[in-house]
Amino acid sequence: MLEACFLLSSLPYSENCETAGQRQRQTRLGSDDSWRLQHSVERIFIQECGIHSKQACYPLAFGVPAALMAVSLIVFVIGSGMYKKFQPQGNVMAKVARCIGFAIKNRFRHRSKRFPKREHWLDWANEKYDERLIAQIKMVMRVMFLYIPLPMFWALFDQQGSRWTLQATTMSGKIGIIEIQPDQMQTVNAILIVIMVPIVDAVVYPLIAKCGFNFTPLKKMTVGMFLASMAFVAAAIVQVDIDKTLPVFPKGNEVQIKVLNIGNDNMTVSFPGTTVTLKQMSQTDAFMTFSVDKLTSINISSVGPAVIPVTHNFEQGHRHTLLVWAPGDYRVVKDDLNQKPDKGKNGVRFVNTFDVHFDITMDGVVYENVTSHNASKYHFFSSGKKSFTINSTEISQHCENTFKTSYLEFGSAITYVIKRKADGCPEPMLFEDISPNTVSMALQIPQYFLLTCGEVVFSVTGLEFSYSQAPSSMKSVLQAGWLLTVAVGNIIVLIVAGAGQFSEQWAEYVLFAALLLVVCVIFAIMARFYTYINPAEIEAQFDTDEKEKYPEKSNPYPKLDSQTQM
Repeated sequence: MLEACFLLSSLPYSENCETAGQRQRQTRLGSDDSWRLQHSVERIFIQECGIHSKQACYPLAFGVPAALMAVSLIVFVIGSGMYKKFQPQGNVMAKVARCIGFAIKNRFRHRSKRFPKREHWLDWANEKYDERLIAQIKMVMRVMFLYIPLPMFWALFDQQGSRWTLQATTMSGKIGIIEIQPDQMQTVNAILIVIMVPIVDAVVYPLIAKCGFNFTPLKKMTVGMFLASMAFVAAAIVQVDIDKTLPVFPKGNEVQIKVLNIGNDNMTVSFPGTTVTLKQMSQTDAFMTFSVDKLTSINISSVGPAVIPVTHNFEQGHRHTLLVWAPGDYRVVKDDLNQKPDKGKNGVRFVNTFDVHFDITMDGVVYENVTSHNASKYHFFSSGKKSFTINSTEISQHCENTFKTSYLEFGSAITYVIKRKADGCPEPMLFEDISPNTVSMALQIPQYFLLTCGEVVFSVTGLEFSYSQAPSSMKSVLQAGWLLTVAVGNIIVLIVAGAGQFSEQWAEYVLFAALLLVVCVIFAIMARFYTYINPAEIEAQFDTDEKEKYPEKSNPYPKLDSQTQM
């Protein structure tokens, strides 16, 4: 709401911003937080839904926030009568830009030493602009000078919608009896805002005041920056725990191979430096890593002296599955997964051991033409139990062809081998390719808590400080500067992330935390030398000076001539 007051200060519908500032101290919920609540609602509804086929519920996800915005607009229109309405007084941004430009240009013209120096560089605009406007711009510039370090806070804050969400995709969303998706973790920020705003305003600040500590707005903002820095330290600690559970994928000229025996005999496979023996319907414990140039020979043997070499050009940087079902029968399948499944979903594929091809339908997704002794591509599903149906002319009608998967968690990849039982009916067997995420998303709550507390004491206090230090006609200029710091913060993320190219994500978190900590110290030093002012007193002084200089303007009843007086 205070943001709206800033932007509307030069429009017809405007409220006294000092009054709005007092109300903000009670509600502490600005328009950016209202937007975040609606954005969180949108994320909650982006789930799969549908009657005949499953798809993302984007109409519902965008429809609910749109309806809420319509309600907000209606409430705003109904309450418009409570606002003081003034006629527009021109473009204040243009006035400020022209005044600053003229002062710089005039100073450049009079750069010679023969021209006396002036107290402030904006005083070089005295030849064209009145003293009141120049004084107002001076107040604005003093505040905007303090805005210089602020983009670093937003560089960290806005990563909860990017880096932190990506971090959540590598974690388990099962928290007690509830289950959430990775992008829904951002709702924690909105919920904590609603909880922490009244607590901080009604409990924390009064307790600090009772302790006799002068907790000025700039000190609050410094604490907010420190808390945001600690939030990223917490994120780095969580990332270290996550990295311990992540699978290792091939890099450079490496390849990874897993052997899956889908036959009815024991099979022995020899690799350079190692040999594995697999019973029927079993696989190696994990993927084996080899350098392509050292993977000179792979041999398959079973009962008897026959040894069959594997001839295949393995593609470096990829995982492969070696399907074997007889000494002379094998197939190398290149896995299409070189990382954990995106968005915390689960990859599922099927291997066909029948002599004919078949189709499989799973949760509305069709695996078409899964050929004999071959593997399908991975398809990805959200958590929960799914059902799949095998369609083939070779399957007798008395056979069961619909099955349930095991419970799919988060970030796993599995293979179902469809084998033929003695009666000719299909039977699925589960093999794990990538283990599910084990680190709970609940571990992200501390970093969200620290960041939210930092936002409460930084963002809200920063706006309040700007109001208190800005003249009434310049509030929109300061609001524009405040929003500019948010934009610059996002640019900083792009620069640091693009230039850093970190191999470990926790290192990037630590870098951002260190940068904000340094900026926090710089801001604290700048705040130490800042002198608080009262714009109302300065404006009143100008009013008094104008009355003394032009007394006829202050007298609503001008002196009448003698005839009119009689």
